[in-house]
Amino acid sequence: MSPTPSAIIAVAAEWRAQAGQEETVRQLMLQATAAVRQHEPGNLLYLGHQDPADPTHFLFYEQYADQQALEAHRDSTHYQDIVVKQLVPLLTDRTVTFYQLLG
Repeated sequence: MSPTPSAIIAVAAEWRAQAGQEETVRQLMLQATAAVRQHEPGNLLYLGHQDPADPTHFLFYEQYADQQALEAHRDSTHYQDIVVKQLVPLLTDRTVTFYQLLG
């Protein structure tokens, strides 16, 4: 069943890594991406990016089928273990913005 476009939630998470932690953050982002793709059927898109001009600057762009899928992501063991416990302590700045699709 395809998600209802008006229910889809997009997330842009911009992160800044502590100097010297760029490679660790990059590797943990790859682990998070693999876990999300393997375990979250409600996740439609989960893409990590690194700014080539500033390797401490990262972006996750994510899409979820609906609010329930986003909550399942936040409650997942892999999110809590990789993102909350391992990644977040390596950041100096974290901005998360939520969007709805236009149609």
